[in-house]
Amino acid sequence: MSGAARAGLARLAALTLLTCSLWPARADNASQEYYTALINVTVQEPGRGAPLTFRIDRGRYGLDSPKAEVRGQVLAPLPLHGVADHLGCDPQTRFLVPPNIKQWIALLQRGNCTFKEKISRAAFHNAVAVVIYNNKSKEEPVTMTHPGTGDIIAVMITELRGKDILSYLEKNISVQMTIAVGTRMPPRNFSRGSLVFVSISFIVLMIISSAWLIFYFIQKIRYTNARDRNQRRLGDAAKKAISKLTTRTVKKGDKETDPDFDHCAVCIESYKQNDVVRILPCKHVFHKSCVDPWLSEHCTCPMCKLNILKALGIVPNMPCTDNVAFDMERLTRTQAVNRRSALGDLASDSSLGLEPLRTSGISPLPQDGELTPRTGEINIAVTKEWFIIASFGLLSALTLCYMIIRATASLNANEVEWF
Repeated sequence: MSGAARAGLARLAALTLLTCSLWPARADNASQEYYTALINVTVQEPGRGAPLTFRIDRGRYGLDSPKAEVRGQVLAPLPLHGVADHLGCDPQTRFLVPPNIKQWIALLQRGNCTFKEKISRAAFHNAVAVVIYNNKSKEEPVTMTHPGTGDIIAVMITELRGKDILSYLEKNISVQMTIAVGTRMPPRNFSRGSLVFVSISFIVLMIISSAWLIFYFIQKIRYTNARDRNQRRLGDAAKKAISKLTTRTVKKGDKETDPDFDHCAVCIESYKQNDVVRILPCKHVFHKSCVDPWLSEHCTCPMCKLNILKALGIVPNMPCTDNVAFDMERLTRTQAVNRRSALGDLASDSSLGLEPLRTSGISPLPQDGELTPRTGEINIAVTKEWFIIASFGLLSALTLCYMIIRATASLNANEVEWF
């Protein structure tokens, strides 16, 4: 995969992780303005000297409730038909108010009817406030909405605290409660409309990103296939050209054996008797074993850069001096292997030197077996790239689903509630 593709995937992954990390935080804060309620509870158990007191800090005033302080005794509804009534939804709900009590607070459980019905029924019996405890143990209090309930104060607390207070009332233990205004929590702008907008924006972003990735890999596959076809054609043309070049065996007395004759430009070795040499159209002479791999790869004379394909009329209109017929990564690996082989040969054959190769500027050449593209190499590369696309798409889809679920759950928990 190219550097541009890696950079693009890195940017998209970073954007996905950033959105994933910010979205739940915003969704958890998605709510309207509300006020917290500070509640002090005093329990006077019979036979106990000092009263038991505890504080509830996580109360929340209703949206339509007066934000004021109130004090009174806590009362729960009387049983209906022999069954405890914790909800206060039945029209026959009653409260037993002691004659000496001037202000009292109704304790009700959330559920089964709207907040307005519960609060109105308690107000009908002259309660100064209503404390509604949640019906879900792991859920925080919500901002209740109850328009038209007048001046009665309405507060919600957690289920755990509500049941603690109820346990004392069921034992006929007196419970006093003081409700004070806590902190004003400012409105937060995240809403269901924002959730839809961000979801659509995220989906559009992923579609555009996926389209870009698919287009990039399709273009890369097309380029790879075209390059491979061109490589095969150049390879076939090079083999055909090499087969047409003249070869001969150096004999005693030939000019190649003269000490003043130029050495082979590939291996920088002089010609010896019985050496097989290749004569190029430009009349340059090289060892056959040296120049054949070079011609198979470059199609040019190592010395004058003559294009043998054009010179022999095989592919007259195709330059090959600047074309490498085989994958550069494979050539790099092959060169490393050849360097190690050359070092091994140096240890066993003192007549072979590596310094001439370095001074001549010619890279070590791959062997004949390395000139053939490896079977399935391109398919493996393509499979890896498509695996990256599939993994990224799956990760994005899971991230989107997770964020939508979290945001929806948070909205349900934190937005104003009617019942």
